[in-house]
Amino acid sequence: MADAPGALRLGLLFGGASVEHEVSVVSARGVLAGLDPARYACVPIGITGDGEWLAPELSEPVLRGTAARVEPVPGPRLHAVPGRGLTREGEGSARPLDLDVVFSVVHGWGGEDGRYQGLLEVLGLPYVGPGVLASAVGMDKAVAKVLFAARGLPVGPWRVLDRGVWQRQGEAALWPMVDALGYPLFVKPASGGSSVGISKVVSPAGLRAAVEEAMALDSKVVLEQGLRAREIEVAVLGNERPEASICGEIVPSREFYDYASKYLDGTSELRIPAPLPAAVASRVREMALTAFTALDLAGMARVDFFVEQGGDGIWINEVNTLPGFTPISMYPKLWEASGLAYGDLLDRLVRLALERAGTDTRRVTRRVG
Repeated sequence: MADAPGALRLGLLFGGASVEHEVSVVSARGVLAGLDPARYACVPIGITGDGEWLAPELSEPVLRGTAARVEPVPGPRLHAVPGRGLTREGEGSARPLDLDVVFSVVHGWGGEDGRYQGLLEVLGLPYVGPGVLASAVGMDKAVAKVLFAARGLPVGPWRVLDRGVWQRQGEAALWPMVDALGYPLFVKPASGGSSVGISKVVSPAGLRAAVEEAMALDSKVVLEQGLRAREIEVAVLGNERPEASICGEIVPSREFYDYASKYLDGTSELRIPAPLPAAVASRVREMALTAFTALDLAGMARVDFFVEQGGDGIWINEVNTLPGFTPISMYPKLWEASGLAYGDLLDRLVRLALERAGTDTRRVTRRVG
């Protein structure tokens, strides 16, 4: 089917090499369904678990079908050529794939941590979402917490353990951390998403297994004090003048909001708007905007908080620089409840991507004389 006259050619990246591959595929289907075909010609680019970029004709059946993953089927791959964009395998001298903008929903390691953003910068392709630096620091929970604290945002008690220390010292490295944090505590990969690899630990008996599980997914593990708090989220949209959505609350179906309670059992409750006193909700939204600027974010982010149960204490938890776009994802739901429909949200994100790319092209790159 021919593209609509004047339609923007949008490359939709999905899949990838992280443990969030399946979530990414579902997000991509959500984005495809929300795009106005009169305004956008979607060019699907599926990425296998081994990191191969499939040509659009191989990616289309996955995106429009029911497969859970992008499999490495026979056929042409896409190659990145600096200065020329994406070209089909064996066609290095041919015209690059014609794209106006890229929308990546490759969640997690590799796709959300600045690597693909850097590749797209080198290729000269505008893309939705934050740039390289913001994506990298937003993905690393330990680095982000330091930057949040530097901007005066309240951060709950936490410690970090890297793989080298763990290999040399073992559990002896943990006891000072546990003494400082107490039980319960949460153990999580420093760079991860969708709650994969996160464990709640209530006694010394479960500590080693929790660290090993998180360390299998990352070279650095964060330990956080278990706060008696509600989980509140805010969606942020914009570049230099970001806007914050209304607040939403997650009421997990399990002991905490893990991968299963997010995506498998479907019984976690989303409260939109969150039942918060107006003053507390206003503070949370202001802090979300501060966090957005603290990490030099652009385009979009979901900012997650803890709000004290039975009180008004607020702690920032983390940011998600590439939030989910699945049917149950909080980011689009928060904007819909704030008056911005799903399709309009996608339009705004694309416009913000093109706006940021246009600003970058005006940057001085050399001095004359």
